Amino acid sequence: MAGDARRATVGDYVTLVRGTTYKGQLVGEPGPALLGLGSIEPGGGFRTGNYKTYGGDCPDELMLFPGDVYASLKGATKDGKMIGSVARVPSLVPTGRLTQDTVKLVFRTPDPEDATYVYWVLRTPQYRDYCAGHAMGSAVVALSRRDFLSYPVPPPTTERRRVVALLDAIEEKIELNRRMNETLEAMARALFKSWFVDFDPVRAKAEGRDPGLPKPLADLFPARLVDSEFGEIPEGWGVGTLDSVLVLQRGFDLPATERTSGAYPVLAASGPSGTHSDFKVRGPGVTTGRSGVLGKVFYVAEDFWPLNTSLWVKEFRHSRPAYAFHLLRGLDFALFNAGSAVPTLNRNHVHTLPSLLPPMGLIDAFERFASGCLARKRYNDEQATTLARLRDALLRRLISGQLRVPDAARLTARAI
Repeated sequence: MAGDARRATVGDYVTLVRGTTYKGQLVGEPGPALLGLGSIEPGGGFRTGNYKTYGGDCPDELMLFPGDVYASLKGATKDGKMIGSVARVPSLVPTGRLTQDTVKLVFRTPDPEDATYVYWVLRTPQYRDYCAGHAMGSAVVALSRRDFLSYPVPPPTTERRRVVALLDAIEEKIELNRRMNETLEAMARALFKSWFVDFDPVRAKAEGRDPGLPKPLADLFPARLVDSEFGEIPEGWGVGTLDSVLVLQRGFDLPATERTSGAYPVLAASGPSGTHSDFKVRGPGVTTGRSGVLGKVFYVAEDFWPLNTSLWVKEFRHSRPAYAFHLLRGLDFALFNAGSAVPTLNRNHVHTLPSLLPPMGLIDAFERFASGCLARKRYNDEQATTLARLRDALLRRLISGQLRVPDAARLTARAI
């Protein structure tokens, strides 16, 4: 590191390489990930899955690899939340390419500890306040290259290094939980597809269906739409309509605290005292959008009370909620739209849908497996939320130094 450590700035640690534009027609072709504004969380952090690949020209100086740090010096909106936000390329992205909206931090000395230290300094609330105070522009705000490089970096004391190590451990655990949830989802969906979608009688019927029938629904939903006959019904299966297994009960407001992390959306529990019990949603259960949010399916882990009045959904009550959740996620709800300007779910269209009903023993076996996956996913989400709060508390104290590191270490170990 160059310069006096007591007055060091970001520019003493790094130089910047600015990205360039790319050819839109080559987006999606095999190649490195395009790491633009969409790949960075406002305030800092990598936004998983929010990028596309690029098959065009990728000069060496524009390439990014796992562990590299890059930043946005401008924002897509007036609020300025994106300016100065940094991200670190995760191991799940083997190669990346800068865009015209991002810059790469090239460290003057190849010291991984310095890179990690500067990365976390640029995630602190103090740094975010600095960015807000130096924002320029009106329609689109930006942080100048000079101001970014001029941000003061406190000396990397032993205590600060220890805090950074804790922050790294927390981020690694949050990412591990996210990957675990993806695996749990993939396992449950694969089993559902194998047992209720791809078994021979349904596949045979699907291959011979009338081409005029709605393909998205017929391709994904195990209870197939048919002309008039189901053909040969396998032993233990039956024919009915969805209202024989699902009841569309009542409307209620979608709470502002909904969590949609991963592919298993789970409504967060809430319950301010004095909330009217008539609007209480009882879990476990499943909900789906009725008006304005048509087709958004949620698994309700536990009882909660609605918190706002902006969106309406409908509740499906089913004695096997995990099965119902996977079944509803396979529906193309656009086929049931009864609205015009505002998409609206027509309950009669759903209730009268002819269905091929699996034997309850098969549903129960799937329920045991899938409900376990959902419970573990919920636990992982709650742990990640706790860890994120601990991370934010540590970040507030990284620069101020007002922190008892042994206490922080104990809290981190307990949370992990």
